[in-house]
Amino acid sequence: MKQLLFIAIYLFLSGVPIVVSQNSSIPPKTFSLKGKVVNAEDYAPIPKVNIEITGKGYTTTNREGLFEIQATVGDELVVRSDEFKTVYYKIKDTQSITVEVEKAIDTKISLSSRERSSQKDYFKMYIDSANFFLKLDAKKSIEYVTRALESTSSKKPTTLQNATAFETLGDINLHWQLPDLAISNYKQSIAFSPMNDVKIKLARAFTQNGNYQESIDIYKELSGGSLSPYQQVEVFEGLGDNYNATNDVVKSVFNYQKGLDIANDKKITPKVTNLNSKIAEAYAKGGAVEEAEAYFNNSLNLSKKENKKRAAEEKSKVADFYNQTQDFKKEIELRQQTLDEIESMDDNEKLDEDVNSSLTPQRQNYKIANAYVAQDKYQEAIPFLEKSIQQADEKEDLVVQKDATRKLSEIYRDIGDFGKASESYQRYVEVVDELYVKKEQELSQAARFSKEIALKQNRITSLENERALNESRYQLAFENQELIQKNNKIQKWIIGSLITLALLLLFTAYMQRRSVKQQKYANNLLALKSLRTQMNPHFIFNALNSVNSFIANNDERAANKYLSEFSQLMRSVLENSEEDFISLSKEIELLQLYTKLEHFRFKDKFDYEITVDDGIAVDDFVIPPMLLQPYVENAVWHGLRYKEEKGMLRIQFVKKDTESVVITIEDNGIGRKKSKALKTEHQKKQKSKGMGNIKKRISILNEMYRDKVDVLVEDAFENEEGTLVKLTLKKD
Repeated sequence: MKQLLFIAIYLFLSGVPIVVSQNSSIPPKTFSLKGKVVNAEDYAPIPKVNIEITGKGYTTTNREGLFEIQATVGDELVVRSDEFKTVYYKIKDTQSITVEVEKAIDTKISLSSRERSSQKDYFKMYIDSANFFLKLDAKKSIEYVTRALESTSSKKPTTLQNATAFETLGDINLHWQLPDLAISNYKQSIAFSPMNDVKIKLARAFTQNGNYQESIDIYKELSGGSLSPYQQVEVFEGLGDNYNATNDVVKSVFNYQKGLDIANDKKITPKVTNLNSKIAEAYAKGGAVEEAEAYFNNSLNLSKKENKKRAAEEKSKVADFYNQTQDFKKEIELRQQTLDEIESMDDNEKLDEDVNSSLTPQRQNYKIANAYVAQDKYQEAIPFLEKSIQQADEKEDLVVQKDATRKLSEIYRDIGDFGKASESYQRYVEVVDELYVKKEQELSQAARFSKEIALKQNRITSLENERALNESRYQLAFENQELIQKNNKIQKWIIGSLITLALLLLFTAYMQRRSVKQQKYANNLLALKSLRTQMNPHFIFNALNSVNSFIANNDERAANKYLSEFSQLMRSVLENSEEDFISLSKEIELLQLYTKLEHFRFKDKFDYEITVDDGIAVDDFVIPPMLLQPYVENAVWHGLRYKEEKGMLRIQFVKKDTESVVITIEDNGIGRKKSKALKTEHQKKQKSKGMGNIKKRISILNEMYRDKVDVLVEDAFENEEGTLVKLTLKKD
C-alpha cells in the first residue's frame, strides 16, 4: 500500500494527473458498537429507541437505554423515536458512545367539545406552526398542514382554507428544492382560489423546475391584470430571471429595468438592490463589462444600507465578476471586505451553517488564494490556503478542504518544495476518501428525505387495433370479390352475399363472446367488491367487541390505548377498501398492526413473531387487501384463546422464487377439531363470514388471474393440535 502511495506521489510531482480509486482501499473492519441514549436534561435513560445503521443492522435500547450493534468506522448511526427529533451520528472510532437527545415539542393536541366549536382558530394556529417549521423541519411542517385540514369544523374545509393549505405545502416543497411537487400544490391552491400571489409562486416554481416557457406565460398573463406595485416588480423580475436562464440577455435586462423603475418609484428598497445586481449579472453574461460594473457599484452601495449579511453577499458576487474579468486586485480587495463583514456580524446576523454557501470564510480565503495563484504570486497564496484548510476542517467542509489541499500541493510542487507537496497530496488523498464516504451518506439522507412516489400501473387494451385489423381483412375480401364480379355478376352477388353473411355471423359471434367475457369480468369485480365490503363490518364488529370487553372490565386506559391503535388500523383499512389490490408491503403493515392489537387483548394467551425474507421485493407483489387477516383472526380466536398454557403465533413470508412468495400462518392452539367441539349451539348456527368470504374471493381471483393464490389449511401437528395455513402468492 505504501509503495502505491509513493508511486502516486511521484507521478503527481511529475505533473501526471492521478485518478483516485475508491475500490483500492481496504474495507473497514466490523466491530460491536456499544452505546446509550439519554435525555439531555436529566441524563435519564430512554428505552425502546430505534437504533439503525442504514442497510446493515437494527436494534433498540433496553430499559437502561443501552444498545449494541455491529458497525464500521464511517457508518452513519440513526437514532429515531417519536419522543424526539431523529439524530444522525457519524461513527468515528470503536469507542462506546452516549447519545444525548432533547424531547420534541408535543404536537398532539386534544380538543374538548367547547374547543371544537371554534375550529377556525385551530386551522390558523396549525398553518402558523407549519410556516414556523417550514425552514426547520419539512416533515413536521407538512404534519401541521395535515392537522390544519383535519381541524376544520365542517365535513370539508372551505375553499379559502384549502387554498391556504395547498399554498403552504407548495412553499414547503419549494424551499426544500422539490419544485415539481410545489407546482402541483400551487395548481391545486389556484383551483380553489386564483390569487395573484400564488400564481407568482407557481411561475417561480416553474422556473426552478426548468419549465421556463410555462413560467413566462404565467408572468405575461399576470402583467396584463391588476397587481400591487410589489407584485408588478416580482412579475418583471421573474420574466428577467427566465430570459436570463434561456440566455436572452436583451429581454432579461429590459424586464429587470422595468421592475427597477417601479421599485425606485415606490421605494421598494430590497428589490432596488436585487434588481441592480441582476441587471449587472445579465450585462456581464452578455459581455457588456462597463455596464455590468456600473450596476454592480450601485448594488454594492445599496447593500451597505441594508444589513451586513446582504452587504457580504453582494461583495462576494461582485468579486466573482472581477474574477471573470481578471481584475484580481479588486477581487481580492472585495473578498477581504467580505471576510471582515462576516467576522463583524453578531449572532442575529450570522450566516447559515450551510457549508455549500459561497459566503463561508473558508471559501472566501480559498478564492483569494486562487486570485493570487492566477497572478503567479504563490507565496502570497499559501497563507490563505492554509487558513482555508484549517477553517474547512473545523466546519467539516470537505469540498473546500479537498480543493484547497490539492491547490496547496500544486503550489509546493511548482515552487520546488517536493516534501511539502508530497505531504499535502497525501492529505488530499485522505480528504477525497473521506469526502466519498460523506457523499454516500448525503445520498442516503436525501433518499430518506424524499417522499416515496406511489407505484403507477398502466393497463393498456388494444381492442381498437384488433377492430382495425378485422376491418382491413373485410376490405381485402371485398376487393377480391369485386374482381370476381367483373367476370360473373351473379356469381359475385352470391359469393359476396355468402361472405358478407359469414362475416356478419362471425362478427356477431365475436361481439357476443366479448360481451359475455366482459359481463363475466364485471360480475367478478362486483362480487369481489361485495365480499370486500362485507369484510370491513365483520372486522370492525370483532374489534369493537374487544373494546367492549376492556370497558366491561373498567380498564379505561387499555380501552383508550386499544382505540388509538385501532383507529390507525381502521384508517389504513378504509384507505385501501376501494382498491382491488395493494402492495404486499402495505398488507404486511396492516397485518402487523392487527396482530399487535390482538396481542394487546390476549397478552397472557400467546406471543407472536412476524418474519419477512430479506430477498422478497415486497413492492413488486400485489395482494387483495385484508386477505390474510381472517386467518390470523381464526388462529387467535379459535385456537390460541382456548389454550391453557401460553401459545405461539408465527407468520412467515418466504421467497419461493422470483415469481412467487409462500406465506405461512402457524399457531400451536387447540386445533380445528377441538375448536369446533367447543362451539356453542348459537355459534354452530352462525356461518363464518370471514373464512367463507376469503374462500369466495380466492376462487374468483384464481379464475380471473390464472391461479394467482393457492391456499392450504391443515393441522400443524400430528395430534391434531395447532393449525397451519400455507398461502402461495404469485406475481401478475
